[in-house]
Amino acid sequence: MKGVATFLLGCGSTVMLLNLATAQTPAGEWFTVSRDDLCVTEGAIEKAGSDRMSVDDAKVRAYIVAPTAQSIELRFRYAGPTGKESALGSGQMRRQFGLKLRAQDPCNLVYAMWRIDPESKLVVSVKRNPSEHTSAQCGNHGYTNIKPRKASVLPHLEPGESHTLRAEMKREELGVFVDHREVWQGDIGTDAASLDGPVGIRSDNAGLEFDLKARESGDHRRPWPCRSGDSD
Repeated sequence: MKGVATFLLGCGSTVMLLNLATAQTPAGEWFTVSRDDLCVTEGAIEKAGSDRMSVDDAKVRAYIVAPTAQSIELRFRYAGPTGKESALGSGQMRRQFGLKLRAQDPCNLVYAMWRIDPESKLVVSVKRNPSEHTSAQCGNHGYTNIKPRKASVLPHLEPGESHTLRAEMKREELGVFVDHREVWQGDIGTDAASLDGPVGIRSDNAGLEFDLKARESGDHRRPWPCRSGDSD
């Protein structure tokens, strides 16, 4: 986020107030995320050869421990429903997967989710519980779906199909792309944009084979600690 520096400059008897914005650290190049780069907080992610990974658990949550920009891309083949299925915390049965951004903790983060069943659509949500920081505290509370500035219809997924899902956030602005075409664009708000956390993935009752990419952070922050077991 841009910082603002304020200076007083004297010119004779006149004092001028100038606000100079410092440049935002630019994002780096895309890199391939390995299985060892992921902290899996729920379910299992298996290696599927080379840089490919697979998911067949009803609930999978993970984030990238390497420091990255708020940009993540999932190149996947949809394998259909998982062998066992599980309801969401709300009791709803839903098949979906997607990307996590600014995942500060299980109670405070941003989601870009591709819902498959019962309805095919892209949903961006902010989960915000400022005074709560563990799943035991917030459960499934604090979700707000964000209305897009513009959006497109998603293709209905069939088992065996391959696509790319990408999300990129710059300050409050979020863009979500399917097969390199923007399908969601909007403003998530300054509060959500102030969250400080890694990017990651989530799936519910959806089998996937995939590889994952993210942008280098462009700064020199340390890797995120792995908090395995503290799932959203």
